[in-house]
Amino acid sequence: MSKINEIFKNTSWLLISQVITSIFGFVWIVLLARYLGVSDFGIMNFAISFTGIMSIFIDLGINTYVTRDLSRSPELSQKYIGNAIPLKIFLSILSFIATLVILLIMDYNLLTIEVVLLFAIQTIFLNMGWLFNGVFQAFSKMKYQAIGIIINSSLILSGTLLLTYFNLGLIAVALSYMVGSIITLIYLYNNIKNRIVVPKIQIDLDFWKKSIKQAIPFGITGIFTTIYFMIDTVMISFMAGSTAVGIYSSAYKIITVFTTIYTVYTYVVFPLMSKLYKDSEDLLKVSYEKSIKYLLMIMLPFAIGITIYSQDIITFIYGESYIFAGDVLKILIWNVLFIMINGASTSLLNSSNSEVAVTKINGLACLVNVVLNLFLIYYLSYIGASIATVITGVIIFILMTYIILKNKYKPDKSLIYGIVKICVSGIILAIILLILNLSMWIALPVAIIVYLIGIYLTKSLDSTDKAVIKEIIGK
Repeated sequence: MSKINEIFKNTSWLLISQVITSIFGFVWIVLLARYLGVSDFGIMNFAISFTGIMSIFIDLGINTYVTRDLSRSPELSQKYIGNAIPLKIFLSILSFIATLVILLIMDYNLLTIEVVLLFAIQTIFLNMGWLFNGVFQAFSKMKYQAIGIIINSSLILSGTLLLTYFNLGLIAVALSYMVGSIITLIYLYNNIKNRIVVPKIQIDLDFWKKSIKQAIPFGITGIFTTIYFMIDTVMISFMAGSTAVGIYSSAYKIITVFTTIYTVYTYVVFPLMSKLYKDSEDLLKVSYEKSIKYLLMIMLPFAIGITIYSQDIITFIYGESYIFAGDVLKILIWNVLFIMINGASTSLLNSSNSEVAVTKINGLACLVNVVLNLFLIYYLSYIGASIATVITGVIIFILMTYIILKNKYKPDKSLIYGIVKICVSGIILAIILLILNLSMWIALPVAIIVYLIGIYLTKSLDSTDKAVIKEIIGK
């Protein structure tokens, strides 16, 4: 039980950082959406998505590979870090050149090219920071990762306040993101040097080849996953223009606030699961089952409430000019459920040396997502992209569940019963909210009370869950 509780005890710093980042991010996104307008806001989000796809070729799965191996063999940190840094610099240069060539071939206007290139530089520094964060995860020193996240978000928020006040324009937005990533990287490097190991640059080509070969399954999965999450924005830009991107992205930005829960989970649970695979397969199975249950329990009421009040939420946050994003939001919010459940399954399979299965599943899902987007964006614009995203999430869920049910980590029936009970509580919540038809602000406290009563009446929390909660509160 102590190792399972480690999942939750180690989340405190990361949870605090993600809450702060979510609040800060919410503020700067609202400010930028209102300041830039739908079209320029669309250009900004196209740049973020485009460079997000570029980032997978900078990484190639190296970050995940380093995290997993150092979780098992921390004494190799000098060799892994020393070789990973120059390797990622080399990949960054190649990716930046490729980005420039693609932009020129696609004949984008000068403003778009400048913004994308600035975000590309930001992505290079950000990706190097992810490598250091992976090392902190492997050594269970997530405090420094969390502080780095807070530093980055604070700098972006400060930059946003300044550029909107002085009316500095879209280029200044990209610069503020870039400066934030550079300063954050400096902080992370100093803490790696002072608290884990002093990085000494090494160019061991044999080690590079071995690392890339070992990391390729993670890298390919990253390619497929990133395309799945970001290709819709890029395709909307190509097929429907920057205004449609602005509408779609405004809803998507709200979704990212909720995925911070999953982000915290992944940061902590993946290195822990990697250790449990080596030390205790029974605990690995239990950690997976509890993760599914708790992530679903947390996210389901949000999905229900946002579906019912999507239009009110969008107009409150962004204003009437973004009203059409309400329909996007009520569709995309359900994909968060699948992101969380699929993320737990991915962590289980990756930590148990089943990364090839994850790669195959994500490859198929990526292909399906691109095909669906081609048809659905053409006919339904951003609504079509929303539908394609959710369908892809369902496909990944079905395939991963099929794989897990065939191996020794097959969940017990108690998990199925627990999921059913949580869903019953959610259905009760939805029915009451629809019947009462309350205003959004009055509905919020009512929903919390109704859902908690539903969880209690359905006995969704078993004795093990209560013991975990008591220990966490006690700590």
